[in-house]
Amino acid sequence: MIAAQHDLQAYWLPFSGNRQFKDSPRIIVSAEGCYYRDSNGRKIFDAMSGLWCCGFGHNRPEIAEAVNRQLLELDYAPAFQFAHPLVIDLANRVKEITPAGLEHVFFTNSGSESVETALKMARAYWRKKRQPDKARLIGRVKGYHGANFGGTSVGGIEPNRLPYGELMPADHLPHTLLPENAFSHGIPERGIELADALEELISQHGAARIAAVIVEPFSGSAGVIVPPQGYLQRLREICTEHDILLIFDEVISGFGRTGASFGADFFGVLPDIMCLAKGLTNGAIPMGAVVASETIYETFMDDDAPAYMIEFPHGYTYSGHPVACAAGLAAMNIFEQEKLADRARELAPHFEELIHGLNGAKHVTDIRNIGLAGAVQIEPISDEPARRPFEIALACWEKGLYVRWAGDTVCMSPLFISEKQQLDEAFNILSDCIGKVA
Repeated sequence: MIAAQHDLQAYWLPFSGNRQFKDSPRIIVSAEGCYYRDSNGRKIFDAMSGLWCCGFGHNRPEIAEAVNRQLLELDYAPAFQFAHPLVIDLANRVKEITPAGLEHVFFTNSGSESVETALKMARAYWRKKRQPDKARLIGRVKGYHGANFGGTSVGGIEPNRLPYGELMPADHLPHTLLPENAFSHGIPERGIELADALEELISQHGAARIAAVIVEPFSGSAGVIVPPQGYLQRLREICTEHDILLIFDEVISGFGRTGASFGADFFGVLPDIMCLAKGLTNGAIPMGAVVASETIYETFMDDDAPAYMIEFPHGYTYSGHPVACAAGLAAMNIFEQEKLADRARELAPHFEELIHGLNGAKHVTDIRNIGLAGAVQIEPISDEPARRPFEIALACWEKGLYVRWAGDTVCMSPLFISEKQQLDEAFNILSDCIGKVA
């Protein structure tokens, strides 16, 4: 076993129970198609697309070949004051794929960095508009916007916030997880009125002090919480009425997960700023992007300073990295040529049937789904809501299935190239493991 050949203590795992892992390590050594292979040689069906990011299939040769060619031609180019051909090409591809009205692409290295960029962009935008008091940011309870300082501040998953004490000031809309919507298939019917909580925050602070609202089209990391019918449309109406920017965090929902190219397309709601990552390179190379409206971009460009001066003093050493761009362009070719959003949409009804087939299983208190994303909520053991999901997920791993435990849920987001039979087998394993947990 590979783990036995190495001292595990040097590695501090992110978002992990390090003590448990090092007592019983789970080591992944290779991947292909819909499967991982672990250090014991076992094939593991990936029902999570890695971490929501490899929906086009693992180890796509088109991406590997593009990365290899780029490494042999241009390994790195400075992102500040210079560009290279691939970053320009990828910006145009992203512009073409994202909804009309989002016109300008700023590259980052992760979803967390995309969120930080969007928050800074929103606040700087209003200062450029000579409205510096419009600085307050609003997130949502149970929202996840990465692990950096600003994203954690607007995020609403309390265990992610508690260890750090006081964060950046932010308000939070109520979450949309309502008991009366339990076991909804797809978009829940009740709860549009929860969007009106934004009106209450506007009354409290004044629209002249609020810069932006940031939400996920559906909350992924909190356990696939799907907004009710009309909710996002209502948020858009309120933001437009009060001149507040609307930011969609599409790090998880982007590039086909809902069965549409983006959550904005699925729900028919256009944000002012969109945050992307994960599917942008199919998880092969770290990369993110922020896509902004023409109005936002032109506000920054409308500057009386000399043309050589920096309009938006922000960015990263690896923004638009040549190798990441090569991976991104290859991934976008796969996404479009294989019509993977369509494949996700076609597979979604079968996924929905399977996941809701767990209704009535022991310990299951709710099931939620949208596109190829779903969560099974598990009844907690006293004050340990994460214990049963953890035990279920580890039992699944032992039987050759990778699912994710998150709080009181077991989550699944299978690859878009999955076959129905593979999903059937995955849910048989999950059902068996749920049934056997104490």
